[in-house]
Amino acid sequence: MTCPALSERSAAAADVVVELSAAAPQRVAGTTQRVATRFRRDDALAQLVRFMIVGGSSTLLYALLFLALHRLGYLPAHVTATIASSIFANEAHRRLTFRADDRVSFLAAQWEAGGVSLIGLLATTAALDWLDSTTSNAPAALQIALVLAVTTLIGAMRFVALRWIFRPEPAVPA
Repeated sequence: MTCPALSERSAAAADVVVELSAAAPQRVAGTTQRVATRFRRDDALAQLVRFMIVGGSSTLLYALLFLALHRLGYLPAHVTATIASSIFANEAHRRLTFRADDRVSFLAAQWEAGGVSLIGLLATTAALDWLDSTTSNAPAALQIALVLAVTTLIGAMRFVALRWIFRPEPAVPA
């Protein structure tokens, strides 16, 4: 290099890169800790995020069960996968999303949320039946998109029901 100032700047820039590289894992860990702490709270946003994680997990369980049971026919696979994934989701919501395992029993949670799940099953079945009756041969992508749209709407209603309607009153200290 012909200019000494440039070589000094390059060395200084290299020092900054080394400092940033050394600090990056600490920043990531700190950010991860802040996010985890934020979503452990019990406000509506934190519960919604946990609700969506449980919903995604139960949807994955549904898909795996549906594919495993598909050889039995669409309806038995659909109903069995829906029941099993709903039981999983109801229990995960009771324990993780709403942290109500000390306030609501397993059976009460299944009864309350199971009713909403049944509405979802009926709604998705009706939507698919409507699609089939209006289009003779709907592409699978359209069917999946329709089910996703209906279950998203049902999921939003379920979140409202579990958060504000079925939520028991906290115990009043004596």
